Formats: sequence, structure tokens, C-alpha cells
Amino acid sequence: MPAASLRIERDYTIGTVDPRLYGGFAEHLGRCIYEGIWEPDHPTADAHGFRGDVLALVRELDLPVMRYPGGNFVSGYSWEDGVGPREQRPVRQELAWKSREPNWVGTNEFVDWCRLAGTAPMLAVNLGTRGPEDARRLVEYCNHPSGTQLSDLRRSHGWEQPHGVKLWCLGNEMDGPWQMGHKTAQEYGRAACEAAKLMKWTDPSLELVVCGSSHRGMPTFGHWEREVLDHTFDQVEYVSIHTYLGNQAGDTASFLAKPDAMGRFIDEVVATVDHVAACRRSRKRIQLSFDEWNVWYHSHDDRRQRRIEDWAIAPPILEDHYNVEDALVVGGMLIELLNHCDRVKIACLAQVVNVIAPILTARGGAAWRQTIFHPLAQASRWARGEVLRGLLRCPTYDCAEQAGTPLLTAAAVLDPASGEVTVLALHRGLTEPLTLRIDARGCGDLQPIAAWVLRDDDLLAVNTAAQPDRVAPQPAALPVSQDGLLQVELPPASWNVLRFRR
Repeated sequence: MPAASLRIERDYTIGTVDPRLYGGFAEHLGRCIYEGIWEPDHPTADAHGFRGDVLALVRELDLPVMRYPGGNFVSGYSWEDGVGPREQRPVRQELAWKSREPNWVGTNEFVDWCRLAGTAPMLAVNLGTRGPEDARRLVEYCNHPSGTQLSDLRRSHGWEQPHGVKLWCLGNEMDGPWQMGHKTAQEYGRAACEAAKLMKWTDPSLELVVCGSSHRGMPTFGHWEREVLDHTFDQVEYVSIHTYLGNQAGDTASFLAKPDAMGRFIDEVVATVDHVAACRRSRKRIQLSFDEWNVWYHSHDDRRQRRIEDWAIAPPILEDHYNVEDALVVGGMLIELLNHCDRVKIACLAQVVNVIAPILTARGGAAWRQTIFHPLAQASRWARGEVLRGLLRCPTYDCAEQAGTPLLTAAAVLDPASGEVTVLALHRGLTEPLTLRIDARGCGDLQPIAAWVLRDDDLLAVNTAAQPDRVAPQPAALPVSQDGLLQVELPPASWNVLRFRR
């Protein structure tokens, strides 16, 4: 049986986890908003039309921040369409996803939903088909108390108190030719700089995220970040970063290795933004907002295969039904985010309901947890505090994705208040168990208090409305102490959560 060792010490840390690392994302896309968040005729709906069953599951995930309203959607969005009396709001062609947008839910309703869900809104402004003044106007509408045209307009709509939205995205994926209002780095950098200035002059307390490259494979990657930050460095706090992983080739061994590339992507973006700071001889450090990440590939061609018509309201598109190996990869991606928590301060799983989401719903019926729900829920609950700099040694395997892939990837998080340590571990070997020896003597006398494992003999097993708990974490055997070390056997192809207390 192969063996691995992990050494952790209290005084050697990577950084402190910003709670916003466990964020979500809700876009006006498919059934995310309508039939996901908002379904007024659903049996669990409240007086505002929000589905109570979905709210309960979102609260279970404990997502401190929620990005909205897009995504590609925001690059053609006029926020004014979504405020005021619902019966007076226009129905628009939504070009990004070839749908009709009825504007039944807009900024005010979303902020209300966030409060019910125990999360904070992270709003994006349209820098595709609109510009700096439109962005400034939205900030005034949302955040100014009263006494101006737009703050009083909000009050006339029924929201007397300002929303106090502090975190804002300056557009979305503006390097992408698929984006409405696609811009060069110079064009976008200038527009983002001016939008940031006007937004912060309206409310100096804002934190702003500027668009980085849409993904690592973009031909402008690296050059884009440098040029955009040449314009916006003094105005923004974060640069965005996006990654989606998939198993189109049906190669599980390679699929499980892909989160490692996510970590390399983070390192490359950090090097690029710090180069800009060095050229400016600045001590300021731009942090990263990984505000779109997930597994996404099952639904790439579903519109054609399922013959879904264009220009419908809330068409059932991009509804990946996630299996066990998808959950393992999401766990690996969470480990990468945690092990880069010194620079990744915000991250948003895309998306939260129905659209490539941890939660699926049936219209008028049930809502249930997909397989990927569980690693996120466990990390959000237990992996908050200080990430320890672990020394990991383990065997490797070769695959098409990369030679020398470690069989094990792991993150260890200390809660300073309680002294508890949580180890998240992904065993990527497909056939044999792995013995893990943890040397935690540098953290005091740790004793195991709980262990869970997520695995299944069928790596393609999914959860459904009929079997919502087909795949879920199960209690596992506690690690045992042996020669001063904590030792545990990890099953093949498994996501593991191990918790310890002094």
C-alpha cells in the first residue's frame, strides 16, 4: 500500500483565510434566478417570491459573498430595467445567452435575498455596452443615503435605507471576444480607471475588482493584466481570475490532476501583478478575486442536443449533473484556493443554483444537493482560520495532464480561537488505498475528533430528486496515534476531512 506523510507546525503559516474565499455567484442565466432563487408560486416561497428550500441550502453552504448579476449577462445589462414597480419593467432580448429577460428580479430584490441568505452582495457594473457614468449612478442608487435624485429614487421604490454594497466588479471578462462590448486591454483599462474613480468619489469605502484574463489559455494572458493594471493600479484592490475544469476526454486520472494547474495559474497572476507593483516601486499588493471557478463541461452542447429554443425565459441551460469525480475535483480546487490564501482573498463558485451549481431544483418541486455541494459545505464550515504550510511527501503518477502528479493533495487549517485543526485531503489514486501519516507535533498534542470521506465505487454516480443523498460524505475511521504520528488509511479516489483538537 502506498504511503504519504504530511508535516504541519503551528508557527509556519501560508496566511489567514478571508471568509469571502467561500463565495457564490448568481447570474441572470438559465434557471439560476427564475425557478432557482425566485419562484413565487412554489410551495416554499415567501411573500417576496424567494424559494425557502433554496434559501435553506444556501445558508447551509454559508457563503459570505455573492456575485451578481453576471457574468456575460452584465455586459449588456441596464440596471434601471430591474428597479421600480415590477409590472412596469421591460422584457428585453438578452444577447449573452439568447434568452428573454423579464426583469422580475433586480438589484433591490437581490440585495434582500442576500440578507435572507446570510451573504453580502458583490455587484458587477456594465463596462461592455455602458460606461463609467452608468456605474457611478448605480453606486449612488445603492449606497447614498438620501437627498439626491438616485438615492431618493431608491427610496421611492421602497428601500429607504442604503444597501451599503462594498464590493464591486468592474465588468466581466472584457478580454473575451464573446463579450458584449469586448475591449482591448488599453480600451478596458482606461474605462475601468475612470469608472473606478467615479465610483469611489461617490462612495470612498468601496473595494473594486478589475478584470483579469478570462482564463489561462487566452492569447493575451499576462500582457492583459500588466496593461490593465498600468491604468488601474492606484484605483483597485483586486484582479479577477477565472477557471473551469472538465473531463471531456473521459480520463479520470488526468481530470483529478487538473486542479494543480489552477495553482500554477494563481502563481503566474501573482507574479504578473507584483511585476507591475515593482515597476512602480510600490508597496501596494493587488490581491486576487477568483470570482468564477468550478467544474463545467457536461452541458457544453446541451442547447443543441436537447433542442432548447432561443429567446425563452429561464431556459434550462448549462445544468450540469455532477458526479463523484466532479466532487473530487472541486475538492482539489478548494485545496488550491486555501493553499494560496495569502493572495486569493475572494472566490466565487459559479454558480449557486441550477446553472453549473451545487444546488438543483425542480419547478414547483424539490431542491437537492449535488455532489459538489459537499466539499464546499465542509470547507466553508471547517476550513476557516490560518492555513498551515504543510510539508507533503507522497508517491506520484503519470497521466496525460501532467507527469509526476502527486497521489495526494492536502490543506491544513488551524482555527486560532479553538485550537482545532482541519485537514482536507484528496487521494487521487484510483485503485489502492493510501496510508497518510500526519506529523502534527508542532501543533501540540492533537487528538482526532471527527473524520468524513466522500467516495463511491461508481465515480459517475450522481444525486437526483429521487435519490438526493446517493452521494454524500460518510463518517470514517478516526486516525490513530502511532510512534507520535497520526495515521489514517484513505480509500482510493476519495475526498477526506479530518478534524483534530488539542
